[in-house]
Amino acid sequence: MIEFTLWDIVRNLLLALRWTVALSAIAFVGGGLVGGLLLTLRLGLGTRTRRVIGWYVQLFQGTPLLMQLFLAYFGLALLGIEVSAWTAAALALTLYTSAYLVEIWRGCVDAVPKGQWEAARSLAMSFGEQLRHVVLPQAGRLAIAPTVGFLVQVIKGTALASVIGFVELTKAGSMIANASFKPFLVFGCVALLYFALCFPISLYAQHLERRIHAR
Repeated sequence: MIEFTLWDIVRNLLLALRWTVALSAIAFVGGGLVGGLLLTLRLGLGTRTRRVIGWYVQLFQGTPLLMQLFLAYFGLALLGIEVSAWTAAALALTLYTSAYLVEIWRGCVDAVPKGQWEAARSLAMSFGEQLRHVVLPQAGRLAIAPTVGFLVQVIKGTALASVIGFVELTKAGSMIANASFKPFLVFGCVALLYFALCFPISLYAQHLERRIHAR
């Protein structure tokens, strides 16, 4: 039996942490781009489009992320589309993230007083100009704190990618625990690494929220 020292465990977990960070970044950036597009369509088009986007949001918010990962990995394979665990995890987490971000941002846009829209229209601004010059600068300040806070949920959500074989921090911890027979030590280190990654982000989100309230 191979003897694992504490440094061996931490070193291998740190190597796996890179993939947790990479998957979180791809999901957050990709989800932000998709969410921004959906928000624009939801604000600018008719009732039918808003209803379809609402169904999209309800679908991804109303089903477990675990099931979405299974469908992305095994479901696409049944359709004859072979994807890696990395691709399936990135796709599922991107769609999941976009569904939540579009709702967060919609709430921030709705928080902008209606008088701001009316004032922009009275200046003969187009819809795009209203968003760019009047609404989004105000909604953006409100959206910073909850958006940064949601990033913590995305990071923790990447742990579920381990069930489809993607080797991120949780999956690596499971493999090392099975090999070293030290599950408490290994998963204690995993928990500390997640905390070290998420806690500064949570503090930053709280800091931004306090600044916005102070204004």
